[in-house]
Amino acid sequence: MDRAQKRAAAAAYKEQKAQAGVFAVRCAASGEVWVGATPTLATIKTRLWFVFKQGASTRPDAQAAWNEHGEESFSFESLEAYDEETATLMQREWLKDRAAHWRAELSAKLI
Repeated sequence: MDRAQKRAAAAAYKEQKAQAGVFAVRCAASGEVWVGATPTLATIKTRLWFVFKQGASTRPDAQAAWNEHGEESFSFESLEAYDEETATLMQREWLKDRAAHWRAELSAKLI
């Protein structure tokens, strides 16, 4: 990749809009499910897996399941994406409401 292509790729990356949404993390071995909301749906899995691998999760139950069953037992699922047509000011409230809905729907814990 030459210098012009690198610049074009970097510019395209910077122009991407972050997609907010609600997600689930599942442990197949224990059957546990955790639901969370994020303003950056595209990057949250990488962030969570990194934290789990470091043993630094702020959710002791999720970290314990990761430590006991390993990465291969965990999966990530995007449940719902925020509609960009809705006002940005409402995004935080929407994320909170939809995460609560999915936690109830899936009998899940907060991640």
